[in-house]
Amino acid sequence: MVIRKAITKDISEIRKLNEAEVPHVSSIRRKDFLSFLEIASNFVVIDIDGEIAGFMISLREGADYGSVNYKFFNNHYRQFEYVDRIVIKEEFKGKGMGRKLYEFLFDKNETDLVCCEVNVKPQNPDSMAFHQKLGFKEKSKLITEDGKKVVSMLVKNQNL
Repeated sequence: MVIRKAITKDISEIRKLNEAEVPHVSSIRRKDFLSFLEIASNFVVIDIDGEIAGFMISLREGADYGSVNYKFFNNHYRQFEYVDRIVIKEEFKGKGMGRKLYEFLFDKNETDLVCCEVNVKPQNPDSMAFHQKLGFKEKSKLITEDGKKVVSMLVKNQNL
């Protein structure tokens, strides 16, 4: 298992993994994934013998990214690392891959604060339990898409 930087040739497989997890993550077009290669502070994949088992995208404050969830953190915190998404391929779930991606991020993060959100509506209880085990705490809830979606805005201060 290797965590490595995502490259252009990975995008088709990454997009397939992402779309399999909708509505727990939002759908993203190929061109937007290509944009993440440029603007993300971390766009990495878990590579197991040439197979992409999962991926993570995170951004620092001040990035040119239109997500309302990202903008929430940008409006509330001066410095942070925002985890836009972590997706693990179905057959690799429950094997510690998500934790490995967060450990990778925590090890190389240049700020104390890591932020993310987890769906409350539609519910994503597995993700919420996972993030709580890692020490994330809810700071707020954000209602989007005319009430169709509610997300729990989570933060973890690595120095506490």
